[in-house]
Amino acid sequence: MDVKALNKALLAIVTKREELAKLNYNDPAYDDLEEELHDLEDDFQEEYGEYLEKALEQVHNEYCPDNDVLMPIGYLGQGIPVEVEKLPGKDTRLILVPNPTRIILSVNKDKQQVVWSSEQ
Repeated sequence: MDVKALNKALLAIVTKREELAKLNYNDPAYDDLEEELHDLEDDFQEEYGEYLEKALEQVHNEYCPDNDVLMPIGYLGQGIPVEVEKLPGKDTRLILVPNPTRIILSVNKDKQQVVWSSEQ
């Protein structure tokens, strides 16, 4: 796996999402930017989805086996809420982030732990 290309593609999505978030729905550029974002996400899923799904399966098996693995793109941004048996009652999320590409377990928004990295 070319982890540099993976990170570059992930960073492009994050950047495009940030650009889109700055616009309101009435902006003439909104629809075009949204289309570009969807194209980036589709390409990302096609190119890296299987690789990241395997990584997510490993993380889920270790930390939150009762939760289903979702498409990797869903873990971007706010991440996906998961139930971690060792942390009952805590707001726990898995988040996919770039630089380097990694999966973070966020606990109550104040504690973060890298649970997988493409540089392993």
